[in-house]
Amino acid sequence: MGQKVNPIGFRTGVMIGWKSRWYAPKREFADLLVEDQKIRKFIKQRKDRGGKPMYPAVAKVEIERTRDEVKVTLFSARPGVLIGRKGERVEELQAELQARTGRRINIKIEELNRPELIAQLVAEDVAEQLERRSGFRRTMKRSLEQTMDAGAKGVKIQLAGRLGGSEMARREKQIAGSIPLSTLRAKVDYGFTEAKIAQGHIGVQVWINQGIYQEDEIDGADAKTGQAPKKPKRTYKR
Repeated sequence: MGQKVNPIGFRTGVMIGWKSRWYAPKREFADLLVEDQKIRKFIKQRKDRGGKPMYPAVAKVEIERTRDEVKVTLFSARPGVLIGRKGERVEELQAELQARTGRRINIKIEELNRPELIAQLVAEDVAEQLERRSGFRRTMKRSLEQTMDAGAKGVKIQLAGRLGGSEMARREKQIAGSIPLSTLRAKVDYGFTEAKIAQGHIGVQVWINQGIYQEDEIDGADAKTGQAPKKPKRTYKR
């Protein structure tokens, strides 16, 4: 089961919180959900004139709604690029989102100190190297070593597509350390992106085991009440 379930969705509501936090009446819920998706898609896919992402190294986007405004939090490894000179890029993004949604937008940027341990950023880095025609095995190995050197307990990288320009699509994966996918206490991060090369698209999946959740990191419901006792009280008769 653990191999087929998204590790982030598997832990949402138990160990980690939701990426969208708001309440709405039933008739408005679907429209607000689509609006959240449009905001995330716009931020991730916006390109400049040279074809490069305008807002690079954004690992995730969290959205909170109140009656008056929409608070959008960007978690990025390169906050200086997002902010721009004197905050001009943030103001530009804020104005464009307000024009698209018709709501007041409040943008906040959080810095990620260790991007080597963020699965989405590692996946995007692998995809970027593949688009530059780097060898896929060498790219996977280099990313594995960098992530393990940064302090990860385990990492798995899987590529799927026409690897090396071959006629038939296939999958290749490399694993280092341990990835306990079915252990809810394990802090397993997951990232996915696609590398667009001449032969087609190559899917890049990354799993990173960051250790065990601490007490202060648990955002979901208290899972301790559901834990079984360490020593079950059973009597065995011969």
